[in-house]
Amino acid sequence: MNTVIRSPYFVFAVSVVAMWLAGRFGALLRKKRGTLEDDLRHDLDLVVTATLTLLALIIGFSFSMAIGRYDQRKNYEEAEANAIGTEYVRANLLPAADAMKVRALLKDYLDQRVLFYLTRDGEKIRKINAKTAQLQTELWAAVQSPAATQPTPVMALVLSGMNDVLNSQGYTQAAWWNRIPLAAWGLMVIIAMCCNLMVGYTRHHIDAGGVQFWVLPLVISIAFFLIGDIDSPRRGLVRVRPQNLVSLVQSLPSTGLTPD
Repeated sequence: MNTVIRSPYFVFAVSVVAMWLAGRFGALLRKKRGTLEDDLRHDLDLVVTATLTLLALIIGFSFSMAIGRYDQRKNYEEAEANAIGTEYVRANLLPAADAMKVRALLKDYLDQRVLFYLTRDGEKIRKINAKTAQLQTELWAAVQSPAATQPTPVMALVLSGMNDVLNSQGYTQAAWWNRIPLAAWGLMVIIAMCCNLMVGYTRHHIDAGGVQFWVLPLVISIAFFLIGDIDSPRRGLVRVRPQNLVSLVQSLPSTGLTPD
């Protein structure tokens, strides 16, 4: 259910309908009240201007939040590729048999990290996460054993590199969970509805064509859709592509990657 609510398409549909209804409700209230006095109309115009300005500021701040989270996800993807590539090279410092094992595990792990970015299906994502956790355990065990046998600064370097590999995945996962709170979305929609209600209430021609009621709701809903799309790692049109991870895959021997 939370995934549906987080969808930018759901945000767009709900926003359009809610704001259109708010505008129509404002027009109905105005129709019951009758003609507005000039002083009252002037005061209401100031209120409408102020609320629209406030809404614009909130949309701007929310867009900035979404962009910041998107950039964070891109940076962590780059960090993951760098950590895996560095550890792949450092594996040469291990004994030959251990080095071969670590490199093979890193290739499998790299496949899973690429699939993590490319896959949208929830069930497949759970399988990828489970496989990733298993590979992390095997990777750590593969470097821990030779490091315990030969506790040298060189082995410490290999352990440190593997620690960076495992930590980078955790940072990435945290960044993908870091979304604009639902409470913030709810408050934005409420403020937008108030704006549309006031616009409908202060219309000069109440009986004019209903097309005018769609302009502001559509514009604001498109802005909400853009924010939701950038803020959604999997459901939106704008997504982080694992360019650095794919480049690393291509620089290594074939891994048999089969992205969804």
